[in-house]
Amino acid sequence: MSRQRSLLGLVAVSAAVLAATGVVAFGSAATAATAGCGKAPALASGAHTIQSSGQNRSYILRVPANYDSNHPYRLIFGFHWNGGTANDVDSGGTDGYNWSYYGLRRLADSANNGTIFVAPQGNGNGWANPGGQDVTFVDDMIRQIEAGLCVDTAQLYSAGFSYGGAMSYALACSRATVFRAVAVYSGGGLSGCGGGNQPIAYIGLHGVRDNVLPIANGRGLRDTFVRANGCTPQNPPEPAQGSLTHVVTTYSGCRTGYPVAWAPFDGGHDPGPIDGCTCSGWRSWTPGVVWNFFSQFGSDQPPPTTPPTSPPPTGGKQIVGSQSGRCVDAPNSGNGTQTQLFDCNNGDGQRWTTSGSQLTVFGSKCLDASGRGTTNGTKVIIWDCNGQSNQQWTVNANGTITGVQSGLCLDANGAGTANGTSIILWSCNGGANQQWALR
Repeated sequence: MSRQRSLLGLVAVSAAVLAATGVVAFGSAATAATAGCGKAPALASGAHTIQSSGQNRSYILRVPANYDSNHPYRLIFGFHWNGGTANDVDSGGTDGYNWSYYGLRRLADSANNGTIFVAPQGNGNGWANPGGQDVTFVDDMIRQIEAGLCVDTAQLYSAGFSYGGAMSYALACSRATVFRAVAVYSGGGLSGCGGGNQPIAYIGLHGVRDNVLPIANGRGLRDTFVRANGCTPQNPPEPAQGSLTHVVTTYSGCRTGYPVAWAPFDGGHDPGPIDGCTCSGWRSWTPGVVWNFFSQFGSDQPPPTTPPTSPPPTGGKQIVGSQSGRCVDAPNSGNGTQTQLFDCNNGDGQRWTTSGSQLTVFGSKCLDASGRGTTNGTKVIIWDCNGQSNQQWTVNANGTITGVQSGLCLDANGAGTANGTSIILWSCNGGANQQWALR
């Protein structure tokens, strides 16, 4: 095995990581096909080049042997490690086909050729992502592939080891509404995180004895999406050194359709550990765990993307932005959590109740001007209700919500309308981004 040595429906399935053996069938009714559907394929398996950010970039494409232009396919990106190449990922290195795309291609073929694979080539054989160039490269590849092949836009995934794991994490941060899930093998924050506030299904795998990117790196990446996905914080078990085993934990309390899983193992910097020995290779448990994590999301089960038609549960109202049509959302229940705009979904973090002049969520958390701030740009967060004036709000007849302490308006930052736009305080100016409806 060649690997690094030095360095879009409303209700999604409630997720669980299944056993490492066996393949879970994915949904059959595609919800979002691309321009390439119903046409002769404009792209074939092999190497391709593309202009991106003024550079010539390249990638290897692997189209299923029995490609059907009327069938929207799952699309998986496989990112190489530092010093690795797109060919290493596509070919599977010394383990060949069995380890192609970290073993996922073999499992996809066993599931009746349900997947198109892409292996991008990093500049300098890495993924430094300067100024977001590598994320833009991914955008450009997706645009070209979706124009030339039939892709299910609700079924895009990313997997990568080490630097490639860092790149997958960067995509989870910045393209959470594009990718359905990511798998990060022994990753770190090397490629940056432009965002990290929006939920995405996330699985991290990391060795407890990793001396290249210590496991603390993997825990930190994982916890970004424990928060963003609204999961219940915990300290999941990790195997003891010397046990030569692995443990898979699925977090509880996550938003429906946005699971987080953590798979630590007793080993080093390795995408293919094998239980019971210090060896590695295609017989590893990691392909099965990642494949099952990805394939639990069916084409007929994309994440929630549109406001529900049913009213909010009794006892809570959504705060809906007049400009954006999105809801004020607390992505998790921790003190200091930044509120944001997000697609209205009636989740626990969007059901606000009034108690005097307080707006409460999760039962005991209040909408709060961070640090008792009274200036433009003060973050609006949630905090344990304490009766202080920075947690007092006036819901006005003109659609504004003003802070009793500051007199400033609840505001969608920068007049933003996208998921993840932060909620702040700003001088009341009559803008549509300061108009809200409780319903």
